Amino acid sequence: MVATAATASLFPVISPPPDSGAEGNKHSGGPTNLGGFKSRHTSCRGLKVKANAQAPPKINGAAVATSVETCKDDDVLPSPSPRTFINQLPDWSMLLAAITTIFLAAEKQWMMLDWKPRRPDMLIDPFGIGKIVQDGMVFRQNFSIRSYEIGADRTASIETVMNHLQESALNHVKTAGLLGDGFGSTPEMFKKNLIWVVTRMQVAVDRYPTWGDVVQVDTWVSASGKNGMRRDWLLRDCNTGEILTRASSVWVMMNKLTRRLSKIPSEVREEIGSYFVNSAPIIEEDNRKLTKLDDNTADYIRTSLSPRWNDLDVNQHVNNVKYIGWILESAPQSILESHELSSMTLEYRRECGRDSVLQSLTSVSGVDVGNLAYSGHVECKHLLRLEDGAEIVRGRTEWRPKPVNNIGIVNQVPLND
Repeated sequence: MVATAATASLFPVISPPPDSGAEGNKHSGGPTNLGGFKSRHTSCRGLKVKANAQAPPKINGAAVATSVETCKDDDVLPSPSPRTFINQLPDWSMLLAAITTIFLAAEKQWMMLDWKPRRPDMLIDPFGIGKIVQDGMVFRQNFSIRSYEIGADRTASIETVMNHLQESALNHVKTAGLLGDGFGSTPEMFKKNLIWVVTRMQVAVDRYPTWGDVVQVDTWVSASGKNGMRRDWLLRDCNTGEILTRASSVWVMMNKLTRRLSKIPSEVREEIGSYFVNSAPIIEEDNRKLTKLDDNTADYIRTSLSPRWNDLDVNQHVNNVKYIGWILESAPQSILESHELSSMTLEYRRECGRDSVLQSLTSVSGVDVGNLAYSGHVECKHLLRLEDGAEIVRGRTEWRPKPVNNIGIVNQVPLND
């Protein structure tokens, strides 16, 4: 369309007359009078054409008018302005308008994606997964507590909190550009068939968020011994800044083919070493020994537990949070109703497979088992094992009474009489 406009401005084109294709024109080469109507040819770009190209008759040397007249003044188009260098240039207005529209649309998209550089100590993920702060050493992500993540007491469960911690850890690796084709594995780890597995987890919960709360999770990594990595989390209320949960964990590498632990290869250490923070654990390590339970020392035993297909991750490894759910399977119901988990220490000793059948054992320390609902702080010991007795997880949990809700009833859903 632009090319046509430019050509038309340089080379005037005379439009053919409407009856140019009539049969009479082919023979006579002139206009045809049909039914007494006079055929007129209007001019194009100032070119006047007479309706009948014959000389007017004269009488005694004077011209005599005939019935056929030339084109009247009102049928003639106005004469064009004089041809100059300026008005012979092509009309680029349409092209310039299209280019302007494209640039405005591109600028709008640029503003929406928010890819503009900000402070040099902050890297922004344009897709909203999270951001890296504090000179690239800490990953930060916000989570909204959904209605399906709360329980009967209107607060988020410990499994919800742990899922948010795990999600932020994986997004940290992804945002840093270290995510290979594996699940949380770097490119060099993927080449060597290595994955991360957790060996120890310690969590302290000061307060559980409720439905609609937005929590902010900060996470970072540090070295742990020669062949381990420590990952810490700090969970806050996004609006008030109140600290809700602190967690610290230790991870080692395992070959996903042989299922054996592995040292950290030098290539992998070069990938992740620059992200290690030289800091103490966010929680003071609990060095108390986790004792082993058996059928005689356990107060509660839950049997016939087995992983479902949805409990496995892409590495065919049971999700770490699932172990916590199995441990709480054997916790007494009276504690679950009247108390909330305040701290937890877990030691992962081996993994279980898809076809494994497990048993969960719990022992309550220092209180009357039959009067748990009216007890203060309660401590429990846990063991998750296979049916053949092989240990999967040892643990210790501490519980505190649930806070009184806004209608004065402890840990109960209001019901109509």
